[in-house]
Amino acid sequence: MLLEINNLYFSHSKDKPLFQNLNLKFSAGKIIALAGESGCGKSTLLSLIYGLLDWENGEIIFDDKKTLGPKGNLVPGEPEMKFVAQNFDLMPYATVAENVGKFLSNINLAKKKETVNELLQVVGLTEFAQILPKYLSGGQQQRVAIARALSVMPKLLVLDEPFSNLDFPRKIELRERLFKYVKENNISLIISTHEIQDVLPWLDQLVVLQEGRLIQNDTPEEIFNNPYNEYVAKLFGEVNLFNENERADFGFKKFSYYPRQIKISENGIDAKVLESRFAGSFFWNKVSAKNKEIIIYTQNRIDDFVKITFG
Repeated sequence: MLLEINNLYFSHSKDKPLFQNLNLKFSAGKIIALAGESGCGKSTLLSLIYGLLDWENGEIIFDDKKTLGPKGNLVPGEPEMKFVAQNFDLMPYATVAENVGKFLSNINLAKKKETVNELLQVVGLTEFAQILPKYLSGGQQQRVAIARALSVMPKLLVLDEPFSNLDFPRKIELRERLFKYVKENNISLIISTHEIQDVLPWLDQLVVLQEGRLIQNDTPEEIFNNPYNEYVAKLFGEVNLFNENERADFGFKKFSYYPRQIKISENGIDAKVLESRFAGSFFWNKVSAKNKEIIIYTQNRIDDFVKITFG
């Protein structure tokens, strides 16, 4: 086991503890996401794991050794772990290439240059190698910080909202290159995100937090198909929620259905189409069935009346 969190207790103030007896385990070589709404404790937990904050009780074990936190380390952090927070701490008067190569040895300059170029390619910044960070956007600076963290081949890379400053095309490019690189080099990765859809296809493990409480911890597929509660279901995007009476009316037990899980069928429940709008790769539709407004996605525009089934 690469990382264990045992009976962790932490509070920003004595009146309101954030984590109480938190327990988590992360295996080596996995890509793991911490998910939840803002304020759920994602960033705080990453800071605790890396050793930037002290905790009151419990233990964090990394690579079979107990971490000490700020009280036990003069220099915050762990040698085999790298953390990229939302403040990137770049050297302002060094070029992008110099920032990426900060932790690399100068004994073999040709090898160092090759590694820097490879990492700049991973984060899509090859053409910015000789630019100073102040001329980069926030998203570009974030990618420089990620490349620099990867340069030392850490056993664990910890990223706080790594795609938050990126536009959609750059986000797609970075996530695929980054996840491929860490897998090929057996680097474990823990990221925080409030947009699960950004990383879902690459995840091995998903941890959902709500106000410091561990709500669900499993594979992404299991959590998507069987969310513990409405809070978890909403993290995956648009979702139809059904109260107890509505579930009885429709004759099913599930409290949530995603729009793609509801199909048009010749044999189904009568529904009146209220809206049908083009949404790119699908049509977004609002229908009314049994006095309940329901969102469904279809391949084609629908109108008037349809029959729906719940998958």
